[in-house]
Amino acid sequence: MAVVSWKEILLLTGVVVGCYWNSLSCGFVFDDVSAILDNKDLRPSTPLRNLFLNDFWGTPMAEERSHKSYRPLTVLTFRLNYLFSDLSAASYHLLNIILHAAVCVLFLRVCRLFLDKPFSLLAALLFAVHPIHTEAVTGVVGRAELLSSIFLLAAFLAYTKSTSVEHSIVWPPIALTVVLVASATLCKEQGITVVGICCVYEVFVAQGFTLPLLLDTLRQVLQGKDGFPYAILQTLLKLIVLVISTLLLVIIRVQVIQSQLPVFTRFDNPAAVSPTPTRQLTFNYLLPVNAWLLLNPSELCCDWTMGTIPLVESLLDLRNLATVMFYTFLCLLAHYSLCYRHSSAKTVIMALSLIVLPFIPASNLFFPVGFVVAERVLYVPSMGFCVLIAHGFKMVSHKGHLKKISWLMIGVLLTTHAVKTFNRNWDWESEYTLFTSALKVNKNNAKLWNNVGHALENQNNYAMALRYFLQATRVQPDDIGAHMNVGRTYKNLNKSKQAEEAYLVAKSLMPQVIPGKKYATRVAPNHLNVYINLANLIRANDSRLEEADQLYRQAISMRPDFKQAYISRGELLLKMNKLTEARDAYLRALELDGTNADLWYNLAIVNIEMKDPPEALKNFNHALELNPRHKLALFNSALLMQESGEPKFWPEANRRFLTYVEEEPDDANGYFNLGMLAMDANENAAAEHWMRKAIGLQAGFRSALFNLALLYSQSKREVDALPVLDELLRHHPEHIKGLILKGDILMNHKKDTHGAKACFERILQMDPTNVQGKHNLCVVFFEERDLPRAERCLEETLALAPNEEYVRRHLNIVRSKMAAMSAAGEPLSKEGARLSPREEKPQEATEEIAVGKKEGRGADAVGKSTGEEKNVRKSSVEGLRGGGADQTEPFDSTQAGKRTKGKSTKEIKDIEEKRAAALKRLEEIERILSGD
Repeated sequence: MAVVSWKEILLLTGVVVGCYWNSLSCGFVFDDVSAILDNKDLRPSTPLRNLFLNDFWGTPMAEERSHKSYRPLTVLTFRLNYLFSDLSAASYHLLNIILHAAVCVLFLRVCRLFLDKPFSLLAALLFAVHPIHTEAVTGVVGRAELLSSIFLLAAFLAYTKSTSVEHSIVWPPIALTVVLVASATLCKEQGITVVGICCVYEVFVAQGFTLPLLLDTLRQVLQGKDGFPYAILQTLLKLIVLVISTLLLVIIRVQVIQSQLPVFTRFDNPAAVSPTPTRQLTFNYLLPVNAWLLLNPSELCCDWTMGTIPLVESLLDLRNLATVMFYTFLCLLAHYSLCYRHSSAKTVIMALSLIVLPFIPASNLFFPVGFVVAERVLYVPSMGFCVLIAHGFKMVSHKGHLKKISWLMIGVLLTTHAVKTFNRNWDWESEYTLFTSALKVNKNNAKLWNNVGHALENQNNYAMALRYFLQATRVQPDDIGAHMNVGRTYKNLNKSKQAEEAYLVAKSLMPQVIPGKKYATRVAPNHLNVYINLANLIRANDSRLEEADQLYRQAISMRPDFKQAYISRGELLLKMNKLTEARDAYLRALELDGTNADLWYNLAIVNIEMKDPPEALKNFNHALELNPRHKLALFNSALLMQESGEPKFWPEANRRFLTYVEEEPDDANGYFNLGMLAMDANENAAAEHWMRKAIGLQAGFRSALFNLALLYSQSKREVDALPVLDELLRHHPEHIKGLILKGDILMNHKKDTHGAKACFERILQMDPTNVQGKHNLCVVFFEERDLPRAERCLEETLALAPNEEYVRRHLNIVRSKMAAMSAAGEPLSKEGARLSPREEKPQEATEEIAVGKKEGRGADAVGKSTGEEKNVRKSSVEGLRGGGADQTEPFDSTQAGKRTKGKSTKEIKDIEEKRAAALKRLEEIERILSGD
């Protein structure tokens, strides 16, 4: 075997790069979304062992909705991509290009076994540029084909070294072959077919048997005319080792899928559920369809399901001629390769084995698969096709009069294929370009119309998306997913009535519910989301909550393991204040999926509603154990710790808030709560820093502005508080506590009674019954020496709050002062004579009366601001909702995250201390005034 030179490697690599470099600008499209963007197995937080427990899409193999595609080594390479470049699509595409180049080099090595040097290079070049490979190379999920092919070719090359020059068995290459076969199978299931290729090579190439010779030898052995030749015994021994290894791999594979085939619907593969002979005629017709794609890859399509290829329902269908012609040509090639011993026959038999054996798992002939035609599964079969083309070219080019024409034709073929491949890559740039290009080829596939609609929906172009979804329902009237898409889009367009009608049509297409009957083989799990979507729509109407609950229960009755139904029902029961039932619904969902961090988070929200903070914190911690970066669990558990009033929790709460702001650096709420924690811990500098950060991110942040002003006020920095309060009132002119605090600072520290009076009068304009504002306005009158007006004001305040003792005492103080001044013949209002210097002494007392507003309701108003001005608990059920044709809709429910507010122990203690200090000051005021 000639070794591949560096020049040939560079040539193949250059050709691959030239054809596929533009794929680096493509994003994640079609199946990439499920395999990459939505697959938690790629995240470093997911244990590595999950890769060997879940399928290719991240779904546990034990679940019925699993596709049973077990490819952990492929997912491992995705995870490595994620580790180095997160979700940068270019890095995933780059690795695919590198892998395709590696396959081309290995394929060249294999071709050297059967073809001369120039023709083996020709086969490799044709393989490198063939347009049928764009789905496998440019589509990121096609990496399964690339990796499996690398191990498949390596296994075959290893096996070719299993016979020594002395014709004895060399066992290390055979052991290596078994390992490589297992690796190929762990990348994609078809990798196991290399064992068949090795068997064909051993019998018809290495041992040089033809079919007649092989049959004759076996007949002689069975008749006892001759013993087993030593060469045949060696061959049998090697093949037995390969076959036993293969059987072990098959047994393990069956155990992994738990002896269950995946559940597909008739929309995925219509022929699979068709009666005889339609099923057989259609599946056999698909073979020439695939062959034609290799011969003429001019019209490529990313999705061949549903109505793309109409069923062959009659023997009189003209398409059966294509099937007959295909089998005729295949039989002629097989006869040629099996009945002759020359090198040409050996080349053809190996080409046929590369075409036929790897294609068998996807052929639908032995068991149904979830597609009709898939271009990426032709990746390995195309190797045999390229060998046939190169071999045919070799035979033609040796004829002198055809030599120049044949070289010209092969040059044109390589050029046109390369250009087609390059242009085809642009189709994979986005989902919109991919699916619109598919519609140019096939307009009878409702799935394509749906997918273009999804692409437009992702761009928020709902009106245009609706047109495509409606067309999908016209192309396939019984497509449940299409009607669900119509309903969701109408909902996004705020057309609830039309949305409900569309959902009801989809629901009518579902099988009727029969108690105790299972629907696993009749209903795709995602189609059951029609009940969820319809319930989510109607539960926006509080009068239809019971109706929505009935729909959830209906879905559960059809599929007791339908996790999403329990989740959505839990949200609804929470809204209906049926807390125990909501908790039970989430617990049932956790029985089905105990590793779902979002479920533990939602259960914690229910615990908060049930006034059980310890249990809530426990469940928040469960969520964080499963996903340490779960943003909502970080935020709300930290908030729960902060509001517990227990200083021992504050360091952990601070750590969680810091982690949260790492995840959400643009969310002002995280910084605000860090500031509140710092205020609780009397770390004023840190509190100021975090509050400023929050305000910088969210201009007019009501809570942050007020609490920053309060921090300045409590830190004796009243002058710094005023600009903050001005900004607060500019954005929120109705903020009563801000007006009270500003008035207090203006009167007691700036001696601006006019400004303070404007603040308190503004409060009373908005709320004439506000005792705090009314009382403080009375203090302004006292400050202005307008005692009669102060008296009337306090009388009105006492009428508003007859139980507020401090207002009564202040009224008595004013009346005592008025009586004393009347007795001394002094004027009672500011229009009268000015007070003498001695009489100005009570100025200190009037300032203390202003401070005294913190007692009673006033103290509560200011004191609880640190609690009331905090953000409400964040609420979400993200990760539990989906989108697309067969997913549930988002449902905006503040109920799920609603929390009961209350004061922490520290806040209550602070209020009581302020209350006691105010009472002490009032006693001093009363003593001074009494002495006066």
